[in-house]
Amino acid sequence: MTRTTSRADGRENGRHKPPAAVRCAIYTRKSTDEGLDQEFNSLDAQRESGEHYVRAQEGQGWVCLPTRYDDGGFTGGNMERPALKRLLADIEAGQIDCVVVYKVDRLSRSLLDFARIMETFDKHAVSFVSVTQQFNTSTSMGRLMLNVLLSFAQFEREIISERTRDKMAAARRKGKYVGGAPLLGYDIDRDASRLVVNEQEAVRVQQIFELYLEFQSLLPTIAELDRRGWTTKRWTTKKGTQRGGRPFNKNTLYGLLTNVAYVGKVRYKHEVYEGEHEGIVDPDTFEEVQRLLRTNHRTGGARVRNRFGALLKGLLRCAPCGCS
Repeated sequence: MTRTTSRADGRENGRHKPPAAVRCAIYTRKSTDEGLDQEFNSLDAQRESGEHYVRAQEGQGWVCLPTRYDDGGFTGGNMERPALKRLLADIEAGQIDCVVVYKVDRLSRSLLDFARIMETFDKHAVSFVSVTQQFNTSTSMGRLMLNVLLSFAQFEREIISERTRDKMAAARRKGKYVGGAPLLGYDIDRDASRLVVNEQEAVRVQQIFELYLEFQSLLPTIAELDRRGWTTKRWTTKKGTQRGGRPFNKNTLYGLLTNVAYVGKVRYKHEVYEGEHEGIVDPDTFEEVQRLLRTNHRTGGARVRNRFGALLKGLLRCAPCGCS
């Protein structure tokens, strides 16, 4: 006697099959590291919201993975984020079925990057959920809404960037320090956001300018700096990382010799303005160095290579090696 098989509507032997488990990864991001040292920070708040959302879907088999994907202090304008890279790697390894975020812009603020991420999601059949913006990425209307939301996120990021550039430009025109790597000869007053003279380093900077005028070329000057053991500015970041303190090369020495900050000025694009800080190099010495740099650039340093005025230089050559 033939036995009738169970119907394919999820019932077997009169009982419902439990829904298949949906492994959910919660991704969180904050653009700055401000406040991340608090016991309960923005990343924790985003994850808590995601966990509540996943628990509300337990009836559909949703489970929250314990692995944390937190990017604190990383912009959403690119994909250079360690937690995002781990998330994508775990997706490609088949360990994730759904990605949950607090808002769409936590995952990305770039349309191009978001398209790449969604391509990876689609390839591995991974769904995407935003806790505060309800949509379904499996429908064309849901994808349209997602792209609209992301367009506004990118627009907001570009507006913020423009405002930041305008603010920095205005500060430069007023001669204010607006950040960047510290300069040899100066320290940074974080409270007043301005450069203050480091007397010991300032003397060294003045001697570097004098050495260049003496040797009249970058390479001999660098050789003398190496002999003296002088290096670039050594400084410590806010995170405690040591930077700088490296031997001079042509680029770093040229950058030092052409920096208008040493005569108390600031540069913005092609314009130079009076700075709030004190200059440490005599303006006449600075201008003399600039003239010599321009001359060497134009002539390739021919005058320096023939500084003693040898009349037959370049005409007489050594028979064995061909040197003049």
